[in-house]
Amino acid sequence: MKLNIQNETSRLKTVVLGTAESVGPVPSIDEAYDPKSIQHIKAGTYPVESDMQKEMDAVAKVFEKYDVAVYRPKVITDYNQIFSRDIAFVIEDKFIKANILPDREREYEAIQHVIEKIDEENIIILPEECHVEGGDVMPWNDFIFIGTYSGEDYADYITARTNTDAVIAIQELFPHKTVKAFELRKSNTDPKENALHLDCCFQPIGKDKAILHKNGFLIEREYNWLLNFFGKENVFEITKEEMYHMNSNIFSISEDVIISEKNFTRLNTWLRENGFTVEEVSYTEIAKQEGLLRCSTMPLVRD
Repeated sequence: MKLNIQNETSRLKTVVLGTAESVGPVPSIDEAYDPKSIQHIKAGTYPVESDMQKEMDAVAKVFEKYDVAVYRPKVITDYNQIFSRDIAFVIEDKFIKANILPDREREYEAIQHVIEKIDEENIIILPEECHVEGGDVMPWNDFIFIGTYSGEDYADYITARTNTDAVIAIQELFPHKTVKAFELRKSNTDPKENALHLDCCFQPIGKDKAILHKNGFLIEREYNWLLNFFGKENVFEITKEEMYHMNSNIFSISEDVIISEKNFTRLNTWLRENGFTVEEVSYTEIAKQEGLLRCSTMPLVRD
């Protein structure tokens, strides 16, 4: 397989879509990785496997409609394998293994049948000190945007997933690109004050547009840089409540086709007004784990 990912929106050809099959019992609060999951565990509203399977099947059907080749992970019994974006990501023709939370290492093993199709020389395993997850990494033509957290209390945040070492390593891997890092707001306890990944508060769409949430960024000038880069008239600014419901975490099949959650009424209306075709699916149950459409997909090949 010849990998090719230059940006977030070119026509999608091949993707890994996670699976909600055999996700196991509801985790304990100690086992949860993010404040939103903890909120739903406490409330007794944590998502049910059959509901999540239906939601992911609907996305698979959209991919089928657009002739996208879809790989799924090998199912591991009683193991959450929904968020394939976390475990690895592609930039250009390089497949980069994410250094994820140790508890999730088996998720990577479950896509070996995909990895075997890639030239070994194009598989990159970063040094151990480089922490990174795919939700924080966004190739955008000549740029690579990366969400990070560089505070001295990094180790205290289970929600801090990408560190400065990883940003430096990615810049060294792609010296011809401009790597731009953004400090994200982190909270272990309040999902409305936590940008788990960069795609929880920002995502480029189309050729020159973006979805953005100001409070997800710790440093205002970094948010302003993005606003100026895309141009205010091309940015859809989401509210704190919309960020909580993951409005920026949609997924582009092409520059003019986007898969979005059907309850994102304000966003979906704006997208259609701006010429996008919106394929609406229900993803409210999966959203309870602080992840949505971009989180559960790992693009391998785009035009």
